[in-house]
Amino acid sequence: YYNVREVIMMEFILTESEFNEDNTAWNGNRFLMGNGYFGIRGTLEEYTKKQMCAVNMAGIYDKMGNSWRESVNAPNPLYTYIKVNGKIYALPDEKPKFHQQELDFRYGIHSRVTHWQTEHGNITVVCERFASIARQHNIAMKYTFSVDFDCEAEIITGIDGDVWDINGPHFVKMKIGSKDGADYVTGMTGEKNISVTVKEYIRTDFQAEQTNQNTDKSIFRHIKFSAKAEKEYIIEKIAEITTSVDDFGTSGSIDELNYSDLVAEHKVEWDKIWDISEIHIDGDDEAEYSLNYSIYHLNCIAPRNMKGKSIPARGLSGQVYKGAVFWDTEMFMIDYYIHTAPEVAKTLLQYRIDTLSGAKIKAKEYGLDGAYYAWESQEGGYEGCSDYNVTDVFTNRPMRTYFRDKQYHVSAAIVYGLMKYINASGDYDILNNGAMEMVIECAKFYRSLLIRKADSSLYEIHDVVGPDEYHERVNNNAYTNRMAKFVFDTVLELSDKYPLDNKLKEMLQDSSKNILIKKPNENGVIEQFDGYFKLEDVSVETVRSRLINPKEYWGGAYGVASNTQVIKQADIVAMLSMFKNDYTKDIMETNLKYYEPRTEHGSSLSACMYSLLACYTNNPEIAYPMFMKSAKTDLTKGGKEWLGLIYIGGTHPASAGGAWIAAVKGFAGINEEHGQLVCRPNLPEKWNGMNFKLIYKGKWYSVEIKDDKGTISMI
Repeated sequence: YYNVREVIMMEFILTESEFNEDNTAWNGNRFLMGNGYFGIRGTLEEYTKKQMCAVNMAGIYDKMGNSWRESVNAPNPLYTYIKVNGKIYALPDEKPKFHQQELDFRYGIHSRVTHWQTEHGNITVVCERFASIARQHNIAMKYTFSVDFDCEAEIITGIDGDVWDINGPHFVKMKIGSKDGADYVTGMTGEKNISVTVKEYIRTDFQAEQTNQNTDKSIFRHIKFSAKAEKEYIIEKIAEITTSVDDFGTSGSIDELNYSDLVAEHKVEWDKIWDISEIHIDGDDEAEYSLNYSIYHLNCIAPRNMKGKSIPARGLSGQVYKGAVFWDTEMFMIDYYIHTAPEVAKTLLQYRIDTLSGAKIKAKEYGLDGAYYAWESQEGGYEGCSDYNVTDVFTNRPMRTYFRDKQYHVSAAIVYGLMKYINASGDYDILNNGAMEMVIECAKFYRSLLIRKADSSLYEIHDVVGPDEYHERVNNNAYTNRMAKFVFDTVLELSDKYPLDNKLKEMLQDSSKNILIKKPNENGVIEQFDGYFKLEDVSVETVRSRLINPKEYWGGAYGVASNTQVIKQADIVAMLSMFKNDYTKDIMETNLKYYEPRTEHGSSLSACMYSLLACYTNNPEIAYPMFMKSAKTDLTKGGKEWLGLIYIGGTHPASAGGAWIAAVKGFAGINEEHGQLVCRPNLPEKWNGMNFKLIYKGKWYSVEIKDDKGTISMI
């Protein structure tokens, strides 16, 4: 019999029981470990930059030459492989007899078991490792080697400083050495002279000859010994990563730390996290597993105990999208943290407050007022996005895109995220610490975008790229206009507590009252932007059939979708989900049915919004497959991993956050009304119930749903 604890543990295991070299990049994402300070791709110990092995650092960026600026990957302290009788046994070159890779995502512990069969007998490697959530500078690894025949063995292990970069190399100087029994590699970035230092301390439980081998970038320790049949040989490695810009210190010298103690305290901290964040779904094991796996990814990239850090669009799974922070964080991720770790949500918002100066600089760059937040935000609010962000597959020339200069909705997303946090936490003090200034500057930005035709009384916003992205430089994108009004209204609402200059207040009242907000037409459909209904109305599959090259971009001036009603992702549907109280259920359902068949879902941000709106219109069976698409984004293969020769894979934390929103705010029907939480469940037919916990205004609540009846109890 399994006890309850063992059953729970089994439910949190992700396993691949074969070796398939084609899955290398994908496995790097789905077996990811992290602790908010860095993320470790789920590659194997013997892997190098050829297999996109990476320890991706949060908030550390560098630009090499004229290449895109991106986040920095640290030297890799996990690098290890074996020799038996002088021959190297390492994947992928030496094919195994058996191989299994696992992630215990309850505790963020990665493990592997590999058997090689030789003419003399069998070789076995077992390894377990984790990024400590209790000591965020540390990594711990336990590596076990055994054979069923006597042999001469060698374990080669060390710090590999020849790291994988998409647009590098970023370390222009490397320092390698040993001190007090620990080896180290320090890399210095070229742009800002930021140092990243990796140290490691190694213990063995057996006698061996040990020598060091240094290169110009790496340090390797050769551990040679005579191995006896059926005996296990174990090395423990405790590593530490620090940078010259850290805002919190290390805890404990690595030569005094050991694997068993570190893993014990690591599990204690993870238990605390799961105590508030785990969600149980009665009747659907696949949905429960997928949702909690999504929650794991949100947990392992959260900037806990860190100041002014945020979460990049691909989490900490590498340098994809330049390691930049997108609107994804405030629109799709922050809800989860608001209700499970509000201190993390506040940290994410503090990042935006701290980068206000960068947003004001960007606004001035385009001749606008206020704060225009970066589409791809790096430290200080630096805009990492270039004007040429896509490569034409036919000419191999960079294509002009307008993500950088026309995605006006980003600033409003940040204000929307702030108000979600304030409403759920009651923390108005954040407004006294820079947030109110941020909101006002965002309102000034939208005011400066407004134009009015000579014969009209309404303000319009022209030349926009909305969330859809396939249709560039459109006028009066309904989502953008409505979000601008939200910003105006937010400042006016807060002005009761935080008085405004009278002239500014009058300007914002005028802006809110007179901005054009699109209404449903005679059929109940809201036009996404001016002229959208005049575009060719064809199916997604018809547009896909027009592709000449499967990698060509669908949008822009000449994309196959540009002159059609086919859109990339939720746009009107996102607006309706966010402002559901503005519309009747009939209008929401009509637009859901109109736009979903015309949506490619070419972004991981899309499905969750359709799922949420389906729940709001009492259509849980329509919502369910979209929810599962979001929850399983990093579990299933088939996503876009390459754009030409550039890797664009990685994890999808916005999709993970969207799955949580669809589950909790959609199916469970959690909503805030008159300063209180209410629960109006709308479960799929196969779900018998749900239970989970939430934090609301500083108090813990337990939500129990059974047979479409929900109760909320204070803990």
